[in-house]
Formats: sequence, structure tokens, C-alpha cells
Amino acid sequence: MKKRSLIWGLMILLLGLTGCGRLNGSSRSVDLPNASRYEPTLFFHGWGSSTHAEDQMAHSLVNAGLTKTIVRATVSTKGKVSLSGHFHEGDYHPIVEVGFAGNRNSSPQQWGRWAKATVVKLQQTYHTKTFNMVGHSMGNMAIMYYLSANDRRLPRLRKQVDIAGHFNGILGVNDEPNRMKLTREGKPEKMQPEYQNLLSLRRTMPKDQIAVLNIYGDKDDGSHSDGSVSNASSKSLRYLVADRARSYQERRIIGVRAQHSRLHDNVQVDRLLIRFLRH
Repeated sequence: MKKRSLIWGLMILLLGLTGCGRLNGSSRSVDLPNASRYEPTLFFHGWGSSTHAEDQMAHSLVNAGLTKTIVRATVSTKGKVSLSGHFHEGDYHPIVEVGFAGNRNSSPQQWGRWAKATVVKLQQTYHTKTFNMVGHSMGNMAIMYYLSANDRRLPRLRKQVDIAGHFNGILGVNDEPNRMKLTREGKPEKMQPEYQNLLSLRRTMPKDQIAVLNIYGDKDDGSHSDGSVSNASSKSLRYLVADRARSYQERRIIGVRAQHSRLHDNVQVDRLLIRFLRH
């Protein structure tokens, strides 16, 4: 187990991700008119990163008129969630930028628990009924392991956006350019342990409930990757969720700005995100 944790930590380290008000820890409930209409979109950053990596995408939604509200949720290493800012009456699609204090923790299970703590906080504070999730890199594992917990007492996830997801490995550690093979249904011929842990989603993911958008980068340099994650690893998400999702779609971003840590600051990604969340 210690060896596996060390290997996973080295995998995340090789990604080389960089992150690029006053906190209110009160657990008091906020009563808003038409509370059931509020549907926040939660953003999850990558390993070693922060909410700064979410800023361009969040502000692109504001500039597109989807919302005027950005709230920040800071999650301590012990899972305590503090909110900075608040939902505004009549602004039904607020953004929640989530920041993990333990952003160099290498356990995807722990990231999933922190994601759950964030959802619980919003449920307790705003009586949230439905919500959306957007993840970049390790933020995708927070979403996936949150889903694998299969807690039906929590609000209903409606839309899920995965950006630069390393679902079945990272280049240079347990994947090599152009070596990973997927079956026609997206199943990896060789599954990494973290991927195997998510296979339960093929049975437990809520049926016909979640619309999934999978965005991945291709530097167009012959590696079929974003420089850190192979396209095959990103596309292996399909086998885990497509049969259960309400809808599943993949979008490839090509070129220099499709590099792994630049995808969260890519205007093409912004446009895809806006279109997906608006409809």
C-alpha cells in the first residue's frame, strides 16, 4: 500500500501543474426565495494548484451572462469548508471556486472526500438540490471519487465537465506515448489501480441523470497527448460513465495551447464550457 501511494504521488508530481474577502466558516443556513432554483457550478483545480487556475473559466461564464456571482470555498486538510462571498437573490447559477488546502495530497480518494465536504456545505447553507462540477487534471479525480461514494442523500449532479483528465495514468510513469490501447467502447487494455477503483461507476452512477463533457488536449506533435496525459488516458472516461450518463461527448483541443496546464486558460475551452452549461 505504501509503495502504491508513493507511485501515485510521483505520478501527480510529474504533471507539474501550477496555479495560474474574508472567509466565513459559519454553518448557518441561508434562506433564499426559490431556493430549489439555485444550481451552483463547482470548479476543482489540479494537483499543486489553487482557485487561481479556475479564474479565467469562471469569469468567462460571468462575461457570457450566465451569472454575476462567484463564491470561493476553501477546504482544510481536515475537510472543514469555509465560504467567502454568498449567493445573491435571483442569480440562480452561481459559481463556486473550490480550493483545497492540501493541494499536494496524492490520494484521489481524499480529494473525493473534500469534494463531498464542499457539496455538503452548500447543501447545509443554501439547501442546494442540484449542481454542476468542472474539474481540471487532479480535480477530475475529486469528481470521480466523489461520484464513486454514491451518496444518494446529497444534491443531484446534473452536468459534469472533465478537462485534461488522467483517468488511466500519466505519461512517463505508467503510460507512454502511443502505447495505451482502448477497445471500441473505450476500455483500456491495461487498467491502472486508480482506474480499477472507479469501475463500480458502471453500476452505481445515477442512470440517465448526468450530462458529461470530456475535454482533452492534443499538442499535435505526434505524441497524441497534452504533454502530460495521453489522449487515450483522457478518453478512457467513456468506458466508466457513457453507458450510465444522460449524455456523453468528447471534445479535442489541438495545438500549443492544448498543453496540459494551459487548458484551463484556453478560450476554446471557455466556449465549450459556456455552451454546455447554458443548455
